[in-house]
Amino acid sequence: MADGNLAAADLRARLVDLALDDLVRTRRTAFAPLWTVESWAKFQIWLALRCGSGPDREALEAFAAALGDPLSARLRQQFFSREEIDEGLRLLADPAQAQVLLVAIDAADTAPDSDRAAACFARQGLSGRVDPDPAHWQVHQGVLAVPWAPCS
Repeated sequence: MADGNLAAADLRARLVDLALDDLVRTRRTAFAPLWTVESWAKFQIWLALRCGSGPDREALEAFAAALGDPLSARLRQQFFSREEIDEGLRLLADPAQAQVLLVAIDAADTAPDSDRAAACFARQGLSGRVDPDPAHWQVHQGVLAVPWAPCS
């Protein structure tokens, strides 16, 4: 019987993970400006309020603490990543990181070339937010690393 409970608990945990991932993917574009720390903060506040947290700073901080670092980190990564399945690309563009990362989904593929990367940035609304000069871009073990554009 204990094994049955573990299996049920594991199933519930996977269901919650799936629901959270779907929630992030479907709601992340509703918080402008996209690809900013501000959009992430707005999403977190929205999530806290939808879960019944109060709107004051203390309640929002308690909600963030209740999520914990591992879950918060996973949600943030999901919030700032995109997969372009048709193009075979995965984009990681967290503004808290020094660089935007672009990697081929298929590990056997090489890092995307500058034309393919620029097209991906355009589709995702990042063209004006990343350094446009491919001379500043670097490839590390199949991952294209592109600096954020300097703030003006």
